[in-house]
Amino acid sequence: MQIAAEEGTFLSLLVAATGVRRIVEVGTFTGYSALCMARALPPGGRLLACDVSEEYTAVARRYWEKAGVADRIDLVLGPAEATLRALPDEIQFDFGFIDADKANYRTYYEEILRRLRPGGLIAIDNVLWGGQVLRESDQSADTVAIRAINDHVAADPRVQSVMIGVSDGITLARKLG
Repeated sequence: MQIAAEEGTFLSLLVAATGVRRIVEVGTFTGYSALCMARALPPGGRLLACDVSEEYTAVARRYWEKAGVADRIDLVLGPAEATLRALPDEIQFDFGFIDADKANYRTYYEEILRRLRPGGLIAIDNVLWGGQVLRESDQSADTVAIRAINDHVAADPRVQSVMIGVSDGITLARKLG
């Protein structure tokens, strides 16, 4: 469930190159993606990490401390949908990363997009799903959910998007206006 090293480097590069100061991550697992992004933040930058597992995020916290980025990361344990919906509307993020339960990708996308500054980016992980998105015979819940978010983002007039073949596929969506 951890992202690949090249994806971590890519996320770090995106954060650093685009001047990101506020990040929201949905799906933290053992914290590697958050660590990569937090290391690229400028002084005063913040990352809100959303996850449901105390066990896995305990590992994350240890590595964030060792890497010297724990002071930049706010971890909220609980369903990300509830965490995001509870955020005040005036909070604006520069960057969002979605890598959690596939069935709720669209909900996470919508909640982050409404709090994303114009020009901000959302990165959605696993959009190629090991090639399963192309196999029409695969009607599993996760595959259907990923197809749905891929179609939704591609048709969304509020964003400019591109799907790239880094790791298991990442869609980048830049908020317009």
